[in-house]
Amino acid sequence: MRHGMVMGPDSRGALPGTRPSVRILVVGGGYVGMYTALRLQRKLRQRLRSGEAEIVVVTPEPYMTYQPFLPEAAAGSISPRHVVVPLRRVLKHCKIVIGEAERVDHAKRTATVTTLATGEDGTGALEIPYDEIVLAPGSVSRTLPVPGLAEFGIGFKTVEEAIGLRNHVIEQMDIASATRDPAVRDAALTFVFVGGGYAGVEALAELEDMARYTSRYYHNIKPSDLRWILVEATGRILPEVGEAMGGYAVRELRGRNIDVRLDTRLDSCEGRIAVLSDGSRFPTRTLVWTAGVKPAPVLASTDLPLTDRGRLRCTAMLSVDGVEHAWAAGDAAAVPDLTSSEPGTETAPNAQHAVRQAKVLADNIVATLAGRPAEDYRHSYAGSVASLGLHKGVAHVYGRKLKGYPAWLMHRVYHLSRVPTFNRKARVLAEWTLAGLFKREIVSLGSLEHPRAEFALAARGDVQPGPVGDAPPKDERPPDTSD
Repeated sequence: MRHGMVMGPDSRGALPGTRPSVRILVVGGGYVGMYTALRLQRKLRQRLRSGEAEIVVVTPEPYMTYQPFLPEAAAGSISPRHVVVPLRRVLKHCKIVIGEAERVDHAKRTATVTTLATGEDGTGALEIPYDEIVLAPGSVSRTLPVPGLAEFGIGFKTVEEAIGLRNHVIEQMDIASATRDPAVRDAALTFVFVGGGYAGVEALAELEDMARYTSRYYHNIKPSDLRWILVEATGRILPEVGEAMGGYAVRELRGRNIDVRLDTRLDSCEGRIAVLSDGSRFPTRTLVWTAGVKPAPVLASTDLPLTDRGRLRCTAMLSVDGVEHAWAAGDAAAVPDLTSSEPGTETAPNAQHAVRQAKVLADNIVATLAGRPAEDYRHSYAGSVASLGLHKGVAHVYGRKLKGYPAWLMHRVYHLSRVPTFNRKARVLAEWTLAGLFKREIVSLGSLEHPRAEFALAARGDVQPGPVGDAPPKDERPPDTSD
């Protein structure tokens, strides 16, 4: 096999040319993938222009999602297209391949990738050779074998899921307002969230805020009719902000009539009935699962060393331990925390470390190509901030504890500073400003999730739209990333 790109033309129609001196393959377009590729294209600008180097980014989506803003997107405070960053615009000097990395054979320096065209043209998966590889596929939702979870659970990890959940919550209020069956009404107005980490708490808090505001426009729904339940298997929520601030967050949520159940697990949700380990049973049409994540499945299909938790075993220089020309960071990597006094401690798999690791990783690749020594990644954890809805939050930053409006403001300022590109910063700030001047939008656009349902029904007469609130196929509901 010649060492050229064994693949068809990219979406811009450009065919691979002659073999460059070095091809860097980046698997994943999230925090680590995008920031690493962005820094590499800056550092290797001359070599990229001359054709001596090539950066190929393999990602299942053509955008990077800024996940801390998903709760605000679900609540309607931010447009979904401003929560994502178009990779083709940001990574102008990289080749973007929209597809899934199915397997990595590092011994042969090749990655097997399936694309949207794989099943259409009949040519099979792509084999992409590389010289250096950056593995940053991120993570996927970690589920448990809970009966009924696969059928009725809703995730909260992608912008599609966030917008789908917003539409679903408002649709449930529409159902409750129109039904004459008290059981259907109670189930529609009961919202169960499983997982007391950032995703679960912030999503619940923002959506509860939105739904409470929305209820004023229904003639027969009061805020007290809505029942929100947070289920957490441990004895605290938001462990990243510390015990004191986590306790404050529990009191704040309970003060808003949110039922917080600690040391409790979800045993079943069959038949749309949430059964908890404390014996409680809640008929519900909304069960949101945010109970943790696990490494992307592609890591198990590599010949690289993994930890017991399925993450890549890495050095402090962000190279894969004992392997040359392989790098990793973020959720996929187990990186030693050199700032910890306890041996064996690893850096937390969060955005704060991922963005900083990407910078060091890119610099180390450039240094290695130039024959210079690589540097260790070292960063003391600054702290955490969390939003609990509009004008409410908790924070534990550099040893200082904040709550209420100051913490909420810090949450917004911090994440605004971290959103990639000035374009997105300006748009998010403009939307926040407009949201402060005008009333919330309370419209559900659930029909966007089934765009062909009405036409199919009219054209054939025998195709029924999907059930309200059911998630449509992923390829039917991409977010608008245009400007």
